[in-house]
Amino acid sequence: MAAFTVIDHEEMTGATSYWEHTGIPTTYDHLLLMVSGRSDSAGVGRYGTLQFGDGSIDTGSNYSTTSLMARTATPVSERNAEAFIRCFYASDDNDTADTFGIIKAWIPNYANTANFKPAIIQAVAENASTSDNTWGLGLNAGLWSSTDNIERIRLSLSAGDWMQYSTFTLYGVTGA
Repeated sequence: MAAFTVIDHEEMTGATSYWEHTGIPTTYDHLLLMVSGRSDSAGVGRYGTLQFGDGSIDTGSNYSTTSLMARTATPVSERNAEAFIRCFYASDDNDTADTFGIIKAWIPNYANTANFKPAIIQAVAENASTSDNTWGLGLNAGLWSSTDNIERIRLSLSAGDWMQYSTFTLYGVTGA
């Protein structure tokens, strides 16, 4: 049976450009990051940007993302190679007031130093409207092309800051 241990839980007390946790111990099998968040920027297609590091955050082009996402009745897929893993979508200031989106990132075998690090991300930008581009749903497969263990995680936004009351919970998972 899997055991989930809270490594970090933080609720933003004001707008902030990113959430970051350092000093992640290598004693767990996997990591799980759960976010209830909202961008203070008004615009279509805001997303989270996930980065890792061992010591310092890797801001190089060592990340890739394959995404399946929907903001309309027609889903689309894309592949990106950039300086982060994309987490489609994040709720923003166009969405229903006080509505926060969800990002769930599963990071298996994060302490392994023999292989690259994958991340499986589910995200939803909730809204009370069914009009195109006012809501979002995404499933992302990301890869950090590094054999370093993950000691540090940062989640930023493609635009704007995380609003007050956005929450971030990082779990260490054993036995799964």
